[in-house]
Amino acid sequence: MESNRYIKIWLVMMMVVGSVLALLLSIGGCRLGEPEPDYFQGYAEAEYTYISSPLPGYLNTLAVHRGQQVSAGDLLFKLEDSLEVDAKEAASHRLRQAQDRLTNLTKGLRPSEMAAIRARLSQARSNLVLSQVEYERRKRLVEQRTIAREDFDRAKAKLLVDQGQVKDLTAQLETAGLGARVDEIRAAEAEVAALQASLAQADWNLRQKSQSAAAAGLVFDTYYTRKEWVQAGKPVVSLLIPGNLKVRFFVPEPELGTLKLGQRIALTCDGCPKGLTAAINYISPQVEYTPPVIYSRETRSKLVFMIEAKSDPAKADQLHPGQPLEVRLPSQGGKI
Repeated sequence: MESNRYIKIWLVMMMVVGSVLALLLSIGGCRLGEPEPDYFQGYAEAEYTYISSPLPGYLNTLAVHRGQQVSAGDLLFKLEDSLEVDAKEAASHRLRQAQDRLTNLTKGLRPSEMAAIRARLSQARSNLVLSQVEYERRKRLVEQRTIAREDFDRAKAKLLVDQGQVKDLTAQLETAGLGARVDEIRAAEAEVAALQASLAQADWNLRQKSQSAAAAGLVFDTYYTRKEWVQAGKPVVSLLIPGNLKVRFFVPEPELGTLKLGQRIALTCDGCPKGLTAAINYISPQVEYTPPVIYSRETRSKLVFMIEAKSDPAKADQLHPGQPLEVRLPSQGGKI
């Protein structure tokens, strides 16, 4: 009796196992008979723009928040910049001093000093006229032997002295109008150029403490709060610019030969408007297994190639990073 009971239990178990196997085979047969999908699975991928400052400092102003739309030129954040303001002001003062020195070297003597030299030159020329007259008179008298030779020599010496004085004052007047020596002027010009470079550097440092959006986009995330210390080069804000949104999908090897750069593809997704398209801009040269992010029973064992396409920037805001997409080629009935 006991053995009959075990036989009955075994028969029931075999019937159950057989029913389960029949059901699985039926399901598998139905799945194997299903047609291949007429699209490729993909997803939206973003290339974020990370905004940072090349200089460190405390975060004084965070002008945006996550999810905010910004326009080109909008302020994103500003670091503490009191040291940079002081450095720029000091560089500006040093430059003005050097420019004043250069101007002074190129101007020559003051007008009053020039006038004094001119007055002395005028007096010297008058003395020269008198000396010339006296010299001529003494020359005639000495020829007539009415005066001693010594008197004539004194008149001649006086004429030579007055001529030398006129030449000396004329040269002084010309030199006074020229300013400093050429080498002094060149040294002053080099100093001005160096200080101009220092001022430009100080101005650049000051401008780097404030960062604005280079293009319109979405503030994807912020990484610091006000009054936190920000290290040089560390991102404070990340932007999602519409032109940096792309579509990534995977195609099997037989379909690879039908694709080319610049080719248009049609996109569909849940809740998306009709007519979304993108242009292929990258075809991977390396084969790979279907990535887990687009895992499915139909494609789990296929080798595929990764394809990337740039979406239309005007419609890129209708896609979201990580969003699943269905990609169709013209040969698959996609409306391009």
